[in-house]
Amino acid sequence: MANFTVKNIPDDLYDQLKKRAGEHRRSLNGEIIHTLEQVVRESRAGYNRPSLDEIRALRARVAAPPLTDEFLNEAINDGRP
Repeated sequence: MANFTVKNIPDDLYDQLKKRAGEHRRSLNGEIIHTLEQVVRESRAGYNRPSLDEIRALRARVAAPPLTDEFLNEAINDGRP
């Protein structure tokens, strides 16, 4: 297997990686490899995560009334003879 060194990692990023490693019961090295694998696989699959702005724009285009109990009961009763 290949080895490489990453220099100048921001302190906050290092702290986040260290915390995640502990949460997942991995070494820091294992967490970094796992995170890199996820990112590379995601990009290879052609998956482009939509931005929050894109999600909000889509939600505005397909705006529907809220699904309350009252709305659902009315829809059920309207559909019955």
